[in-house]
This record gives sequence, structure tokens and C-alpha cells, in this order.
Amino acid sequence: MTEFVSSNEAAIRIAFFLGIFSAVGIAEMIVPRRRLTTSKRGRWFANIGIIAVNTVFIRLFFSAGAVGIAVLVSDRNWGILNNLSAPYWLAVILSVLFLDFVIYLQHVMFHAVPTLWRLHMMHHADMDIDVTTGTRFHPVEMFLSMLIKAAAIIVSGAPPLAVIIFEVLLNGTAMFNHGNIKLPIGLDAILRLFVVTPDMHRVHHSVLPIETNSNYGFNLPWWDRLMGTYRSQPLNGHTDMTIGLKQFRNPDRLGLMDILMMPFRAPQGSYAINRRGQSGL
Repeated sequence: MTEFVSSNEAAIRIAFFLGIFSAVGIAEMIVPRRRLTTSKRGRWFANIGIIAVNTVFIRLFFSAGAVGIAVLVSDRNWGILNNLSAPYWLAVILSVLFLDFVIYLQHVMFHAVPTLWRLHMMHHADMDIDVTTGTRFHPVEMFLSMLIKAAAIIVSGAPPLAVIIFEVLLNGTAMFNHGNIKLPIGLDAILRLFVVTPDMHRVHHSVLPIETNSNYGFNLPWWDRLMGTYRSQPLNGHTDMTIGLKQFRNPDRLGLMDILMMPFRAPQGSYAINRRGQSGL
């Protein structure tokens, strides 16, 4: 299983990415939740361009990827799970849960530390939210995220199968929960017991800091509830809420090169958790 996963990682991830991206993109056209406020062509050029930049950037520094790190960890019996007698299936489940919690904590950290927020605000500066927003992260943030993920894999001893499952889930749910999709209220209420839904995550992209600093989960919704960061609905409703950041309201200045340079020359505003105003609004 380890050999199959490691040798077919790229094909597995590409297949799931294209399938989920296409499904969410089609759903956005059939049942959109909100009307877009800016040019879709311009946004998609920038957001898809970021995918290409990040793919090259991460492969340049981490040629083996997260699964390659897991294979090395498994071969050398590193990590907690490789030194316990837990059944393989249990090790896989525990690893997926642990990695998801680590990514939740990482997300909170990127909101809490002003320097890290400067990197992460590129993701939030998107003035609309759709399937492409789920892939819009600065290359330096992706690099730091990979380091954190590698450390989590080494410490836990996560099996390669668990890592590829987690990577596919994280990538797929990020596209799903950023999707501009209108789900029936009853279905959303059921789904958000098990997975982060578009309505749940959209709150996190509100222009209001008190809402931006909530609903950090990408995949599993439980961490927000357990850690007290869950907010069920936006104050102004999903159709009337404003998406993005207050300091970035000109779509003509949110092109590919603009957002790549954003952490180094743009104002960070008051969105970092320890920099927000007393009212949080």
C-alpha cells in the first residue's frame, strides 16, 4: 500500500483536484449563493495563476511532498504511531484527525501573529468567494505550512495512506467550502455536523474582523466548536455580507503580481487577532 500510494500520489491528487474543482464550479453556475461583485475573469486568472506558482514553488523545495516525508518516516520507524501497536486502520484515522487539528491550529496562528497575517491576508483579500478562493494562498505561506505539516507527520508517525487521504480531503473540502453554492438550509445543518460547509466557512471571509476571526476549520467542523471559535451565521446574512478586507477594495489592484507582493508592501489592517479593535467590527 505504501509503495502504491507514493508512486501514484501525483495522479491521485490531480484526479481528485480536477474532479472536485469541476463539480463545485458547475454547482456554482447552477445554484449560486451570491452574485459576484467583481470580474470573474480577472479573479480566476489571479487565483489559478497562484496554483501554478505554488505548485512549482513547493516542488522546488519539497520534491517528495508530504507523502514522501511519510514514506521516510515509515521506513525509519519515526513518530509515536510507529512505536505503538495500534492497528493500521486506527493509525490512519488518528493521523487524519491529528493532521486536521494541526491545520486548524496553524490557521489560527496565521491570524494571531501579525507577520504571518501579512502572508495570509492575500487569501482574505479576494472580494468574492468561490471555488478558486480555496486555492489562493501565498507561496511563502504554503512553504511554512509544508514545514508545519512535515513536523506533524514526523512527530505522529502518520502512515503514507493517511497523509494522502488527508491531502485529498483538505484540498477537496477547501474548494467545496469556498464554493459559491446555495445549499438547502436543512442539508447545510446536517452537513456541518461532519464537514465545513460553504455557509459555515463564508462567515470567515466576512469584512468584519469579529467574523474573520471565527470558523477556522477547512475540513472538520468540530475544532471550531471545541475551541470556541464557531460562529453559525454572519451578522448581515449571506447575501448582504461584504467579502474581503477593508483595506483592499479596488479589484484593479488585486491582480496576480499585486497579490504576490501584498505581504511586503500592503497595509495589514486590523484583522490579526491581537490587533483588532475592541468592538471587533
